[in-house]
Amino acid sequence: MTFALIFTEQYNRRAARFLKRHPDLEKQYLKTLQLLEMNPHHPSLRLHPLSGRLQGLHSVSINLSYRITLELLIHDEEIIPINVGDHDAVY
Repeated sequence: MTFALIFTEQYNRRAARFLKRHPDLEKQYLKTLQLLEMNPHHPSLRLHPLSGRLQGLHSVSINLSYRITLELLIHDEEIIPINVGDHDAVY
């Protein structure tokens, strides 16, 4: 089963800024999105729910330093990325 990634305009702007600042991470970023589409529970993504003010969102790892926060709608097989950046930027 594959999931549909739904990109908002706001997320696309954030992702473009992120990739402009970190062009060396583009390959890892795209691989993360592909894995997310194929299997959001893949161990290398380290998917986990967030708490506090971000309760209801999840996070996946691009690498040890960078994350993507997202809304994970399993019942609709949709994933909506919310933000991308380092730990401090997305949390």
